[in-house]
Amino acid sequence: MNLTILIAISVGIFFVIGISEPLAARLRLPYSVFLAAMGIAIGAAAAFLWRTDLTDALNPLALAILNLPMRSSIFLSVFLPLLVFQLALNINVRRMLDDWVPILILAIVAVVVAMLAVGISLYSFSTNISLAACLLIGAIVSTTDPSAVVSIFKGTSAPQRLARIVEGESLLNDAAAIAFSSLFLAFVTLNEKNPDIGEALLQFPWIIAGGAAAGFVVGRITVEIIARMSSYPKGQISVSVAVPSLTYLLAEQLAASGVIGVVVAGLTLNLHMTSRFTPSLNVQLRDTWDLLSHWAGALIFILAAIFIPRLMTNFTPYDLILVGVVVIAALAARALILFGLLPLLALIKASPHIEPRYCVAILWGGLRGSVTLTLALAVTENRFIPDDIKHQVGIIATGFTLFTLIVQGTTLQWAIAKLGLDRLSSLDIALSNQVIAVALQTVRERVAKTARSFGLTHEIVRDEAKQFAARLDNAVASTDNIDQILDRDRITLGLVALAAHERDTVLEEFREQVISADLAERLLLETDYIIEATQAKGRIGYREAARRAYQVGRKFRIAMILHNYLGIRRPLARVIESRFEVLVSLGMILPNLDSFIDNRVRRIHGRRIANLLHELLSRRIDETHHELELLRLQFPGYAEDLERRLIRRTTLQLEKREYDAFSEDGLIGFELKSTLGTQIEERRQQLSQRPVLNLKEQATSIVANYPAFAKLADKQRKSLIRSLRTIYAMPGQRLIKREYSAREVWFIASGSVIIATNGKKTRLNNGEMFGQLSILARYRQPAKVTAVGYCTIFTLDAKKFVKLFKSEASFRDAVLQSAAKTGIQLPPEIFETDINALAKQLKQILIETAKQPDESASQ
Repeated sequence: MNLTILIAISVGIFFVIGISEPLAARLRLPYSVFLAAMGIAIGAAAAFLWRTDLTDALNPLALAILNLPMRSSIFLSVFLPLLVFQLALNINVRRMLDDWVPILILAIVAVVVAMLAVGISLYSFSTNISLAACLLIGAIVSTTDPSAVVSIFKGTSAPQRLARIVEGESLLNDAAAIAFSSLFLAFVTLNEKNPDIGEALLQFPWIIAGGAAAGFVVGRITVEIIARMSSYPKGQISVSVAVPSLTYLLAEQLAASGVIGVVVAGLTLNLHMTSRFTPSLNVQLRDTWDLLSHWAGALIFILAAIFIPRLMTNFTPYDLILVGVVVIAALAARALILFGLLPLLALIKASPHIEPRYCVAILWGGLRGSVTLTLALAVTENRFIPDDIKHQVGIIATGFTLFTLIVQGTTLQWAIAKLGLDRLSSLDIALSNQVIAVALQTVRERVAKTARSFGLTHEIVRDEAKQFAARLDNAVASTDNIDQILDRDRITLGLVALAAHERDTVLEEFREQVISADLAERLLLETDYIIEATQAKGRIGYREAARRAYQVGRKFRIAMILHNYLGIRRPLARVIESRFEVLVSLGMILPNLDSFIDNRVRRIHGRRIANLLHELLSRRIDETHHELELLRLQFPGYAEDLERRLIRRTTLQLEKREYDAFSEDGLIGFELKSTLGTQIEERRQQLSQRPVLNLKEQATSIVANYPAFAKLADKQRKSLIRSLRTIYAMPGQRLIKREYSAREVWFIASGSVIIATNGKKTRLNNGEMFGQLSILARYRQPAKVTAVGYCTIFTLDAKKFVKLFKSEASFRDAVLQSAAKTGIQLPPEIFETDINALAKQLKQILIETAKQPDESASQ
């Protein structure tokens, strides 16, 4: 092909891509529908120009378009990986995991149901192709492109979870459809030996797992390479561009799914880019990939659509019936999932409730496009597939795609309008009127000051003031019905705005590099939860979601079990470090939100709502400080290390601002500014890692200050530390369920416990012990011990306890005082007898005490 003509075609296609988006918006059509129409028009025009004798001069161009060297392999290995990789790179993975059930239902189960429904229905009407070929067609048409409906959801008041679910579906259903089509493709090829269905199904898990493994390996290697090139952002972006196609080809060479590999590689980068890459690189990466995916998606649509006239050759009227069968079966299968399975999952709390009108929008907005056309093109290009199957696949897949684009695509906006998804709610309308009135009042004050400062003539200022005053009067008048906004709704709106401002504050602190990337990601995730919970449940949802930041979860419990029973310290230390860091940062961020309530929320919603928000925020601040103080008691000194690090990072940022100001004012040159900036970056790098919490050193420090061990000699205390076992307990955790084991003594280093024995309850606090009398009396005393709050407890086995008891008088005094706090009064001289006599006397005292009425039921 002539190079000049090829360049002309490429330039023309990119020009079409450039003008398609504004034209589609003007015509109120989905962008993909307009691109497909442009591609079909280009292909049809080229065919016309080639066949007519009126334009012989354009024959070389028409022939070049009809014979473009584009094959399905290029779409699958170059363009499609770029598209999928960008989606995986930008999606909120952690929030997507919260909705993994509906996402998998829509992405995998819905694909399987659609494939079976289309395949079986088509087989019932088709007379000349096998069931395997019909299932192949079902797999090809089962993938959806919901980008049009996602963009509509994001532009309306639809729940963000809904847009996230549909985005997650679009990320995974392409991979599922391609994997199933590859599976059935083997059954329709002209091989001497037909594949065994059992063998093919056994290979299918490897298609999934192998692709995922290839994507994870490539993704991890890419993260490490990019992270070590921090001074070369262009090189970092260039490395990322190579990842999708490289991953696809590697996975395909391993006989696995290349698309699944690309998805996993993108998700791997997504999970690590915030913590391993700089904020500026993250912005550049996302901007670059937005552009690349825009080009890739547009090229797939246009170039694949150019081949539609070729795929539709030899079209017969009966093919129209088959296309209709596929349309009905595909829509029915998707409706079954949306209106049948998802509501059942919502009943068992496995999926969020989705309103029927949103389900209708998802159903009608599931257009088919680039992937379906690419897979159909791949079948028609395969020389090992019989011609009749090629014909049916090309006609049915293309016809079905045209139906979704022409019928569903052109009527989607109308359907959205009929469903009322494009309109503001009455609450939003009422609120917008008040917001406009407040904003215009502020503008009037500022314009008056600006006009005076500019020295404008009195006549101009007076005329403009009259016009503006009329607009302001109309805005104020429109707020006469503002009473229709209930206080409950005002509180919800105010809390959503407050949480959104909290999110902006976190982003600002991250951009200023005051807080680390990992911490920023965690805090942003929590603010997203707060926003969605507040929108769903109002004030109650805000309080419940706000507590998530410092509540312990399954990860904390598992780490605590590993520490308490297996002696594995590091997982628990990391969880506690993260909890400390979140609480310290919230203690810095939350107080700054008060000014937002006074400056913004109060002006829109009034003093009463602002005071309620102040109260809710104050309560949240108090809870945060309370949780932080509990941690300080358990792990003294660590919070101070985090606070010092936060102050140092803030100081570095302020110092950098000063140098930037000096440079802008011309007081220092570029070279000096660069040198000073490098020094700041080196110091900032030293502060990038949060302090490590050494649980062993923490325990040593606590033991040194524990009252019962305070008077021990250093050598004896060191020996004791090696013998003690540290246990961390959560509120409500049962430490002893039936009886003191008579094998160890428990020392409360921080927190409190409740001891229930013989119908009596006693509360012991830090510095006290329990279980010691049972060991000395050699008596198993029935008891239940429960932690009241977060506790740090040491345990010492019986032999070492008795040895310490015999040798240290100060320790014996501590045992005597601790016994008195549990309601058991022991004469000091009792400890002067030998150990055997002591055991008999103590046992008798414990038995008699158990028979006494509960007159001193403690605290």
